[in-house]
Amino acid sequence: MTDGPTAPLDAGDDPQALLDGLAAAAGRALPPAVVDQVLEVDRSRSLGDRLAGRPGAVRAVRLTGASETLSLQLDGRRLVTEAAQVSGGVTIARRHPPLGTWLGLFAGEVAALAADAAGDTAAVAASLGRLGIRSVDAFRVTEADVHGGLAALSAAAATLLPADAATTVRRIVDLLTDALTRVAGDLASDAEVVVTRTATVYLPDTLRAYAALPGDWAATHRLSDGSTPLEALQRQLGVLETAARAMRDAAVERNASEVVVNGRFLADRFRAADPGLELR
Repeated sequence: MTDGPTAPLDAGDDPQALLDGLAAAAGRALPPAVVDQVLEVDRSRSLGDRLAGRPGAVRAVRLTGASETLSLQLDGRRLVTEAAQVSGGVTIARRHPPLGTWLGLFAGEVAALAADAAGDTAAVAASLGRLGIRSVDAFRVTEADVHGGLAALSAAAATLLPADAATTVRRIVDLLTDALTRVAGDLASDAEVVVTRTATVYLPDTLRAYAALPGDWAATHRLSDGSTPLEALQRQLGVLETAARAMRDAAVERNASEVVVNGRFLADRFRAADPGLELR
């Protein structure tokens, strides 16, 4: 059972609606094991709220993140942002980024907390989906233009990811592009579905999850298994490359069932980030 779609949060939203939505979405997106430790929500409850048993309007949200403590407060009709570096309970630096930038930072800290709690960056995509912060998506690939989207994704990876990871992404894109060309309209319908799903969901979600993380944290932090988020990304890309190569090879041999087998493997592995792909 998965959560329903999350209404996107945008810097242009009504301030009160944005703050209320952010508090609710953050509660869903953060790992249950840490949400009470890292998320503070201040509310203003009127007498009517109390009598009706309503929680009241959110006045401020504060997240103690992996690299910064982020707060968003309603001042009249204006939202005031803060990003602070805290060491030993003492604030050593603070800044007030534009709201859109702050929302991106908030998403990054949620991503880091999700990765740390799970011990793997694979959990990040699901958390970001529940958070629903709208941002520029450099890794978006749509079913309407899979080939063009994959080309753009590869170009974005070259600028946004470490060189080794970007090189692996380029190989995966080449394999998926070749496989998709071979299965389109020729093999059983499920074969085209699973290759398309890999190109539009599994690969983009993997890259989004890593790109959302705070940069220094992603490069140096150690997850519970001792690896860094970058090393976790490289493992996930290795899985994707192996499956994409098997799909391509099966497509060359006109073996539709083998294409589907590899698609089912990816569906199982990435199920936390995917609402579910039913393959028969």
